[in-house]
Amino acid sequence: ESRGTTRYLSKAEINRLLSSCLKNQNKHLYPIVVLAISTGARKTEILTLQWQDIDFDRGVILLKETKNGDQRSLPLEGHAYDVLVKLYENQKLSSEYVFTSDKDKSKPMVDIKKGWARVLDEAQIKDFRFHDLRHTAASYLAMDGASSTDIAEILGHKTLQMVRRYSHLSETHTKKVVASMNQKIFGEDNHINIGTE
Repeated sequence: ESRGTTRYLSKAEINRLLSSCLKNQNKHLYPIVVLAISTGARKTEILTLQWQDIDFDRGVILLKETKNGDQRSLPLEGHAYDVLVKLYENQKLSSEYVFTSDKDKSKPMVDIKKGWARVLDEAQIKDFRFHDLRHTAASYLAMDGASSTDIAEILGHKTLQMVRRYSHLSETHTKKVVASMNQKIFGEDNHINIGTE
């Protein structure tokens, strides 16, 4: 992964993208994109996901084969959890894979290029790759106050170097935290008059 400019979606862009995914003829596209944004998982990790890798009771996805060769677990929360539960109930275990090939339900989905290109066009989102959904997840984690260590663990980075691209977003959160702390200490109720007795 390059250390270049990080492109992530605004909330308005996320809403437009998800709305386009819901209308797309590829019914798997919506849950795939929701999972990518919710967990920061790579496209290959999502497309090869098996039902046995999902522990609904614990709310966890276990990725057994990652790019780094390590196993890692992803928290499955909120809307992403609900979407997968619904998909599970509808599929009734017709395949071991969560997202199956149209031609052979016993195999994982391999390609989403056509559907992906169409939803980007319909949502009027420019210069955006599927991989940037990973950056979107990390960016919102940073803005929500997640530490670099947290983000690295969720994304499966072995070092913190790759997470540095999100540091400016963490700084925005840190600034708010410090401003809030200062307000509590030096706010109007606790005002200290400097230079007076």
